[in-house]
Amino acid sequence: MMGLLKKIVGDPAQRKLNKFRKTADKIESFSDEMKQKSDAELREKTEEFRRRLDQGETLDDLLPEAFAVVREASTRVLGLTPFYVQLLGAISLHDGNISEMKTGEGKTLVATMPMYLNAIGGRGVHLVTVNEYLASRDAEQMGELFDFLGLTVGLNVSGMSHEEKQEAYNADITYGTNNEYGFDYLRDNMVLYKEEKVQRELNYAIIDEVDSVLIDEARTPLIISGNAEKSTLLYTQANQFVRLLKENDDYTIDIKTKSVQLTEEGITKSENFFNVDNLYDYSNVQLNHHVHQALKAHAIMHRDTDYVVKDEEIVIVDQFTGRLMPGRRFSEGLHQAIEAKEGVPIQRESKTLATITFQNYFRRYNKLSGMTGTAKTEEEEFQSIYNMDVISIPTNLPVVRVDHADLIYKSQEGKFKAVADEIERAHKRGQPVLVGTVAVETSELISNLLKKRGVKHNVLNAKYHASEAEIIENAGQPNAVTIATNMAGRGTDIKLGDGVKELGGLYIIGTERHESRRIDNQLRGRSGRQGDPGQSQFYLSMEDELMRRFGSERMQSMMERLGMQDDQPIESKLVSRSVESAQKRVEGNNFDARKQVLQFDDVMRQQRDIIYKQRADVMESENLSDVVKDMITSVIERIVNAHTPEDSVPEEWDLQPIADYANGTFFDDGVITVEDLNGKDPEEMIELLYDKVVEKYQEKEERFTSEHMREFERVVMLRAVDTKWMDHIDAMEQLREGIHLRAYGQNDPFREYQMEGFEMFEEMVASIEEEVVNYIMKAEIENNLERQKVAEGEAVNPQEDGEERTKKKSPVERGEKTGRNDPCPCGSGKKYKHCHGK
Repeated sequence: MMGLLKKIVGDPAQRKLNKFRKTADKIESFSDEMKQKSDAELREKTEEFRRRLDQGETLDDLLPEAFAVVREASTRVLGLTPFYVQLLGAISLHDGNISEMKTGEGKTLVATMPMYLNAIGGRGVHLVTVNEYLASRDAEQMGELFDFLGLTVGLNVSGMSHEEKQEAYNADITYGTNNEYGFDYLRDNMVLYKEEKVQRELNYAIIDEVDSVLIDEARTPLIISGNAEKSTLLYTQANQFVRLLKENDDYTIDIKTKSVQLTEEGITKSENFFNVDNLYDYSNVQLNHHVHQALKAHAIMHRDTDYVVKDEEIVIVDQFTGRLMPGRRFSEGLHQAIEAKEGVPIQRESKTLATITFQNYFRRYNKLSGMTGTAKTEEEEFQSIYNMDVISIPTNLPVVRVDHADLIYKSQEGKFKAVADEIERAHKRGQPVLVGTVAVETSELISNLLKKRGVKHNVLNAKYHASEAEIIENAGQPNAVTIATNMAGRGTDIKLGDGVKELGGLYIIGTERHESRRIDNQLRGRSGRQGDPGQSQFYLSMEDELMRRFGSERMQSMMERLGMQDDQPIESKLVSRSVESAQKRVEGNNFDARKQVLQFDDVMRQQRDIIYKQRADVMESENLSDVVKDMITSVIERIVNAHTPEDSVPEEWDLQPIADYANGTFFDDGVITVEDLNGKDPEEMIELLYDKVVEKYQEKEERFTSEHMREFERVVMLRAVDTKWMDHIDAMEQLREGIHLRAYGQNDPFREYQMEGFEMFEEMVASIEEEVVNYIMKAEIENNLERQKVAEGEAVNPQEDGEERTKKKSPVERGEKTGRNDPCPCGSGKKYKHCHGK
């Protein structure tokens, strides 16, 4: 459909590219003028551009000249002059698009031009990378260029102090990882003093490897989590029980959705084992949950594929990068279930304190753009969710890599033998080979086959990635054989060694098709950079997961009827097209799943925005007394209206509960009586109670200084908001987990989630107001008022049900508390105990 539309109305991306060419020509027209300037004159252009912005010119007005300045500065400082096609990529980024540029086309250099232009205004620019090695490398290399032009550069990585992070964010340009930016946003909305925040306005971000961040990890919520006090005994018991179960008899596995269900026989066994009448009774919810997670741990989560066991700990493997993710945990008890399965110490479950998806975090930026070698296959998703077009930038030199048709084998054993044979042949002639695998166990299997043949090689997977960049950089040297899980080493160029071009360039061998065409294209794209020769070949078998998921039985039986041997391949464009068709179906399913996650998370986003704004107002407001009085009004109106319904007469009103509530919440016993309320209409009751409460409130303020009362209000409000919000997040997660069951009752699960989520939010707001008013009216103000975090948290990413892969996990960050003798976070220079700690 999209293709037909493009034929009728023309490709909008191509129209944009034609427009960018005109701008690129303007940039080139400044070339001679910039060459004639001295270093000092070139640097002075930055201040000139700032003055022109102040005088009303726009960034678009400045673009041709500003990009020409960066191009000339890059030539002098880095010895690199951006090609014409790199100018096109840079213009596309500034325009808020995704620049699709092949591997080796110099994306790092391309980003410097829009970063410089957008940083001139002083509002900050963030460059987002997928790992800290790339962030550090690019900040150091490109930092020289920005320093030459008079801009400051910051690096934001995990483990930095609060002051270091503030300095990094206050720089004109900040390099960092998607995880760290997202977690800093969450942590900023958990601080107790506005001076503790590290981020400024989210102005403009360029995401490197944008498909990895916004597509592969789009269903990955960032979570700040705190420990919950729960017994580990039930995990052990559930683990003992599921070990007794047999697949198909007691439970079934759905390969397509990677889900697991107990059969009737399994349910009966569980009820007998745990001595309960009904596993699905409400009182057995916790037991049911533990049994299900234990079953998932045994039936779906595989050692050395989804996780590894290292030093008596379960360490998650990210299936998209093949890296170990130490310090990160699956949520909802799955991690503990795996710990029980593997016989390692079981750690406590966690409670969510704050959460956001990458989708919603990055949509908070005023302007967003990205770069990658592979985005066109996901163009519809980028347009519909992020409003970004994918602009395919031409290569500087033609791509001459040869991509062979897939070879399909009857069995995996035959396929892997053929792969090892081909690697050995290439190695003997000196041609470097990069072997891409989907799982850790596949990389180790091939490694063992090569060891038996005496073929020297490097393995780059979740277990061995300390020298990842170095191994990848050397993968193009003669005789090099590198086995890598998926896109390990992404962002690192593979340059060809001496004589390799004559041997045919880098040889890419894929041992399996990924369910996403984009990941396969990324692997292919490692070869053939900058016009280099190269070749790629994918080896498939009828036993591969993708083939099994989409009905390879017919073809497998055909191969058997033809009497084909295990090591005899089919080389068929027809089969390759069938595989691509299957990949398109999976991509469509995954897109729908990500859209659904975003749809549900948008409900939380609206609520999160309200709560975070309320927190910010509490911290920044000089006087909260009006807010307190509004809360008092709301609380009184709710209790009075609840007991004086409109459709009833005064004789039917029960006024005792109103008096009891007022005394319990605002006053001492007996201050308000039923006689005080008799004969009054609801409005008069509300007015009477409000006047009495405000009178007591003002008396209380007179006993203390106004400053002391204001800080007391902040302490109470922050604690109430944080406590209730954290409980609300957990409640919304539980609602989300069970809401799909509403579909059985012919109800729309999302609509139900929206309505119930709204009601729960309203209840939470009411609960916050009641707690704030109750504490302010009832609690005595102490001299040593201190804002305190309601929980200490660490950063984790969860595994969601039905996921097609293990989620990428996030760095651990433990919360900090201000000590009595530490400098006050407000920046006064006084000790905390003599300032806000009084």
